[in-house]
Amino acid sequence: MSFSVTWHTLLDELDDLPERSTLITPLSHDRFRVTDVQEQRVVIEFLDRDIDEGRPLQRDQFETLYRRITDEQDGFDLDRLPPDADPYPAVLSLHPRFEVDEDAKVITETEGPTSTQLLDSEPETDTTERTESDLDVYADALLLVDALERHEVEVLEEMETDALVNLYTLLSDVQRNANDLRQDVANVLLNRLHHGRPVSGPFGSVQRTTRRNRSLKDDDKVLATVEAAGIDRERVLGVDRDKVDDALDVTELSESDVYDIEESEYVRKAEVDEERKETRLQGLKDQLAATEGEEAEELREEIEELESRIEELTEFKSGASFHTRAGGEP
Repeated sequence: MSFSVTWHTLLDELDDLPERSTLITPLSHDRFRVTDVQEQRVVIEFLDRDIDEGRPLQRDQFETLYRRITDEQDGFDLDRLPPDADPYPAVLSLHPRFEVDEDAKVITETEGPTSTQLLDSEPETDTTERTESDLDVYADALLLVDALERHEVEVLEEMETDALVNLYTLLSDVQRNANDLRQDVANVLLNRLHHGRPVSGPFGSVQRTTRRNRSLKDDDKVLATVEAAGIDRERVLGVDRDKVDDALDVTELSESDVYDIEESEYVRKAEVDEERKETRLQGLKDQLAATEGEEAEELREEIEELESRIEELTEFKSGASFHTRAGGEP
């Protein structure tokens, strides 16, 4: 392949480069961007240097590098580059037939798929206007963040009992409301997902799956089916819990006569003071609305940071012990 063809292929790749894409040099690891693509040169701008003007990379220098790469069977040794020539192999790596191996410190020509010196593009600034949500989980999460910031929750044993009660209540409310919202979101997503095709977002990915639940058909039909298959019906008959409980009600038998019972202690939320929660929540909103000047700006920044953490808190799943009987319900 002639260099002219290689050069114009490289220019096409550079023209298709996403805006604000960042490359990194293989030796000095300097970050730079391509600011202009011309017939005889490529103009770059370093991001880590105090240099305002762009630096041109000339076509004839790319051709010299191309000749050296194609003349070497195992690739061109990057240590042989002239001073300040580090950006040339980084740009050339955008060509689909050239690849930099930083570990071996060589740039090679290859027929297979190649990697580049291109870093991930910088994320776009989110300019979407933020508004206060009316969802219950938003209010509870806001109160939870406030409680977490006012108490040393890293050492729960040193917290006052009333503070622990408030914290447990808020965690419970956030968990319940977040799970309700999660299910609503799942119901909408279900119509947009296909089996075997994960869909990704900034924080993770989801996939449509199938859960298999079984329930026995009518007793007579099941018994008739297994008997027709040559299986004695006695082998599939078992103890019915509901019928056992009915028998306990009309006999002098105790639960321990027919059940193995284990008991464990747990904490259960008894009630919620919604009025108190609303008062505290409104106080947080009023505090922001009434503040002016530098203090207001600092508070708004804190609220923005708090809101960014709310998404994580809404996915909170607290661990809990349940009061259960062996094989039974809470």
